[in-house]
Amino acid sequence: MTPPVPDPSVGTGQAGAHSAGASPHVHPRHPRLDPLADRYAARTHGMKSSEIRALFSVVSRPEVVSLAGGMPAVTALPLDAVGSMIGDLVSGMGAQTLQYGSGQGDPRLRERICDVMALEGITDASPSEVVVTVGSQQGLDLVTRVFCDPGDVILAEGPSYVGALGVFQAAQARVRHVPMDDDGLVPEALEQALVECRARGDRVKFLYTVPNYHNPGGVTLSEPRREQIMAIAERFDLLIVEDNPYGLLGFDREPMRALRARDDQRVIYLGSFSKTFSPGLRVGWVLAPLAVREKLVLATEAQVLCPPSLTQYAVARYLDTQPWREQIKIFTELYRERRDATLESLAALMPPGTTWTRPDGGFYVWLKLPAGLDAKLMQPRAVAAHVAYVPGIGFYADGSGREYMRLSYCFPEPHRIREGVRRLARVIEAELDLHSTFDGVDTGSFRAVPASPSGPPRVVEPEGSGPFIGPANSDRNEDRQP
Repeated sequence: MTPPVPDPSVGTGQAGAHSAGASPHVHPRHPRLDPLADRYAARTHGMKSSEIRALFSVVSRPEVVSLAGGMPAVTALPLDAVGSMIGDLVSGMGAQTLQYGSGQGDPRLRERICDVMALEGITDASPSEVVVTVGSQQGLDLVTRVFCDPGDVILAEGPSYVGALGVFQAAQARVRHVPMDDDGLVPEALEQALVECRARGDRVKFLYTVPNYHNPGGVTLSEPRREQIMAIAERFDLLIVEDNPYGLLGFDREPMRALRARDDQRVIYLGSFSKTFSPGLRVGWVLAPLAVREKLVLATEAQVLCPPSLTQYAVARYLDTQPWREQIKIFTELYRERRDATLESLAALMPPGTTWTRPDGGFYVWLKLPAGLDAKLMQPRAVAAHVAYVPGIGFYADGSGREYMRLSYCFPEPHRIREGVRRLARVIEAELDLHSTFDGVDTGSFRAVPASPSGPPRVVEPEGSGPFIGPANSDRNEDRQP
């Protein structure tokens, strides 16, 4: 039996279907689909599905080549050894691994996390400063809860990690994007943003940055810029949240020295084992000054009570008994091969006017379409051609980025990557042909503006879509230069 739909005017002070003279059996003209809509917190009003999660039902189809999700290649792990390790762990330590644990996390794992961070120059970290989290995503959520009130400003690279934007939106914070180029975040743009925010009286709580093998940009913050950004942070008393899931996955160099290695009070560091071991275990961490750590632990206990014991023990045992450094090298060689397949295919197949970044680590290429094309509007035609990507609009808080897309090369085999790029190139060429047929008119990117009292709706061209421009690629064929 379908429950009755409440009168949408109840509690609003408006006359409704049950006002004087109305029959009590008359339903509202526009009944709500959700009878609890009036009860939700204000922070839920802006919630929306991420561009990546919305693709899950599509990319799981075997005929689709997914260049969308950043799923690590867990099949490269020694799965038999890992399975035996976890089995032995449960049979030998079941009373501990299956029980509640500390809100801060297992002490042995926190010690090993400090060993991992030492590879990026963080040699002064204490296990007492580490809080284990359910992936670094929970760590970012905890940090945002601890620091941000509604209306606060968070500075973030443009484009920025879609999962971070969701966290900031849920906290009702305002995101101001700071542009990037081939060398990462632009220090002058960061300083300008801080000056303008200060002049407006905005409360800037922190800078959120993914400095290594950026998601989605694929670029890495250069060493000189790291020093410049730390100097700006000192001058403006700016807190930095350094999100670094990819830092050990460089193809051509040793891990770069982390921002946290340069300042132990001004930088909060987020780490994860999702990219270097297993995303399914959901183990990450936050390294923070002791005063911040106390608040993070309280927030953890209020949110999940404690991180799962079994997965923490599994990661600690993996670090203790398995050749994890060699395994990271296996991962990086695998991802390097897939990166190369992506770049070679793009150079050979993409039409003129298409540009992209050249990552030297991590999972992603950031591609800019020829002028006039819209990655979001083109997406259904790409899916029909059995290839998937993530439109750039998902990586900007302000709705810009329509001319960009993120391509992920970490999961498909090289031959599948080449086929996916071939399909994508055909879709882009078809879009260009369509625009040529209509004399270059962008038939999909126009937007309607609500009518004024004196006239009908008018149609205008969209505004520019973000400051980050994918670089021209030196390894491309000359006749394909934009």
